[in-house]
Amino acid sequence: MLPGFLARMVELMRHRDGRSLHVKAAGGATAVLLVVMLTGSWAVLVAEEGARGASLTSYPKALWWSVETATTVGYGDFYPVTWWGRVVGTVVMVVGITTYGMVTAALATWFVARQQKRTHPVGAETLHALHERFDRLEELLGAKKKG
Repeated sequence: MLPGFLARMVELMRHRDGRSLHVKAAGGATAVLLVVMLTGSWAVLVAEEGARGASLTSYPKALWWSVETATTVGYGDFYPVTWWGRVVGTVVMVVGITTYGMVTAALATWFVARQQKRTHPVGAETLHALHERFDRLEELLGAKKKG
């Protein structure tokens, strides 16, 4: 059985209808990142195979390299030495940076929305009703100025 947090995340990923756009985008980007890291590990391993001075010689090393690269940690223990390996590295970096930016933005939006609900508990229906009342007041005031 999954811990509560992981179970909630899996449930959010399965039910897409009620989620906001930023959560959907962050979830989709995370899924793309996982695929890019897994396939990027394989691709860099193929690109580096037989290259002189290659440090990426096994899939576990390549997978660790892709995690380092996607998170922009880059310890320097593993790195591609071929041109194609560096192209794969660039893709993994760009997708990783983009994904972490989207996840950070989604979390920030979630925190801001929670705070707004606490400080401004006015719902959409209430706001719509207030706008209608103000429109009617403006019409009445405009009619009195003309008449």
